[in-house]
Amino acid sequence: MKWHKCRAWKGIRRGTIHFVINNQVGLRPITMMQGRPYTVPMLRKIIDAPILHVNGDDAEAVTFCSKLAVEYRQKFGKDIFIDMLCYRRHGHNESDEPKFTQPKLYNLIAKHPNPREVYVKN
Repeated sequence: MKWHKCRAWKGIRRGTIHFVINNQVGLRPITMMQGRPYTVPMLRKIIDAPILHVNGDDAEAVTFCSKLAVEYRQKFGKDIFIDMLCYRRHGHNESDEPKFTQPKLYNLIAKHPNPREVYVKN
């Protein structure tokens, strides 16, 4: 899971858009203290803010959530999360071959069209 923060200029604090690229589908969860999974709802409890969950395959929905998050931040001046759920098509890094460790899941992922193909169909 990657957590990107889009902050205002230094000295101007009007909320933060936390864009979480949640591509941990099929991987063991990254653990924090006491073996708990590191999840967006857990972060939300720490940083009292709403969460927009969005499918990474749906480009229009990602765009809509991004615009909604900007409007929310501008209107209320508070933090907001965008949790984009997606998957890793080619594993974690160049040396990883996920078909060895999770063959069923990655056979399904290999058959799934990429986001560009999904967008063109719709």
